[in-house]
Amino acid sequence: MPGVSSFRSNLFRAVRGASAGLLAAFAALAVAELVAGLVRPAAGPVTVVGGAVIDRTPAAVKDFAIRAFGENDKTALQLGILAVLALIAVALGCLALSHRRAGVGGVLLFGVVGAIAALSRPDSAGVGDVLPSTAGALVGALVLHVLASSAAPVPAPADAGGQDGAGAQDDAGGWNRRGFLIAAGVTAAASASAGALGRVLSSRQGQGAVASRETLILPRPASPAPALPAGAQLKIPGISAFTTSGSDFYRVDTALTVPKVDARTWRLRIHGEGVAEPRTYSLDALLNRPLVERDITLTCVSNEVGGPYIGNARWLGVPLADLLREAGVRPPSQGGAADQLVARSVDGMTLGSPVEDVMDGRDAMLAVGMNGEPLPFDHGFPVRMLVPGLYGYVSACKWITDIELTTFDAYDPYWVKRKWARKAPIKTQSRIDTPKPFARPTAGTVTIAGVAWAQHRGITRVQIRVDDGPWQDADLAAQAGTDTWRQWFYRWNATPGGHNITVRATDGTGRVQTERRTRTIPDGASGRHSVFVTVT
Repeated sequence: MPGVSSFRSNLFRAVRGASAGLLAAFAALAVAELVAGLVRPAAGPVTVVGGAVIDRTPAAVKDFAIRAFGENDKTALQLGILAVLALIAVALGCLALSHRRAGVGGVLLFGVVGAIAALSRPDSAGVGDVLPSTAGALVGALVLHVLASSAAPVPAPADAGGQDGAGAQDDAGGWNRRGFLIAAGVTAAASASAGALGRVLSSRQGQGAVASRETLILPRPASPAPALPAGAQLKIPGISAFTTSGSDFYRVDTALTVPKVDARTWRLRIHGEGVAEPRTYSLDALLNRPLVERDITLTCVSNEVGGPYIGNARWLGVPLADLLREAGVRPPSQGGAADQLVARSVDGMTLGSPVEDVMDGRDAMLAVGMNGEPLPFDHGFPVRMLVPGLYGYVSACKWITDIELTTFDAYDPYWVKRKWARKAPIKTQSRIDTPKPFARPTAGTVTIAGVAWAQHRGITRVQIRVDDGPWQDADLAAQAGTDTWRQWFYRWNATPGGHNITVRATDGTGRVQTERRTRTIPDGASGRHSVFVTVT
């Protein structure tokens, strides 16, 4: 039937075009990965385009992504980019069957986009970063031209009316089936090999960094952390551990690929307003200084009320205020010219901290160790900055390489440009760890437990309310310091039925955690955490 035959012909044509487009995209990405492995892994097109997308995404959308995908937000972004590329590749493949130049031009255009994104990255290494996107686009365009030529309809021979055309033509229309399949097979095999080799080369570029971490021996601190008081860690099932392991510590940042920095070549520069003479430090130079060890709880500003983006660790590092004073820096309260410290990461991230807070006596440091080991790569190896009492986006620069003293009026760091607050002290918060939401405990004594935090102020009281009843004081674990979270528990005589449990904390200044709910933007979420349970 003519109608059925026409439908089949169009369908097969679309399949051929889609296959040609997808194989061309596969080849382009594989070659780009290979070239990035030779040049610089961070210059790969998916990484640079993904970074550009992150930079241009509104803060509210980023906040949603963190809520929806958690620490997998970057994986979700990369998968989304690949999905979009696949759809565009299908469209360009189908277009190339009848308009070859337009299809090939579309592939080359994406190469231009990748090259521009590479050059626009804050950590761009220069013209060399355009090579992965350029090489990938050229190979992808060539592959699409070859496959589209094989897949496009060809005139049938005049005497082929009764032939089945096996091996040369499809029964739904004339096209070079054998040539297409051979070209497709060679493309797939070559692309897979190129991509695999690219991954090997990329991993080798990080081997020096891995080796530098494995051989690093941390000195003993000149000022060890005080011993944890007895009772700081409650023996209650379900409560967060007082010390968070490196593997469980939250990670929220914009890096699509974790930077692997070789500690042997790492340098830190301190310069800017109020600095008598710019200074540069190697890791060895920092390790030869008196180190301090402290238990400090870090909190991400994207942490919702009751959220997971908080962790406590034992940090080893160099007091940051000492380095600044040696460079001639004075806080504004003592006539210093700079009121903002801008920390820069190797990937171009910038964070701004108040100089007054950094130099007011708190344990602000350039950390080199976490829980007795060199920093994990995910958490900033070889050196990261942290300032107790401030949300991470204004204090906790990972993979730090530059410190500039300036003013808040003169410069807006990365997140401030995206409408987050310039200054962000951590708000007093508390969380119920157990029972979990919608749990079904049995009637009788039920232990409610969790953590509370108000870094640099400490926690003096935690209270629990069941339904609309009165606030009841919870028992507090021993306080390990004002810069750490504090565990608490409450023995509840649970009665059958549905109940809403709410917690609130009071910090060392006497301020009670507010019940007013706010979003994480612009300076952190507020409100009181509650869980609903059904007692059976």
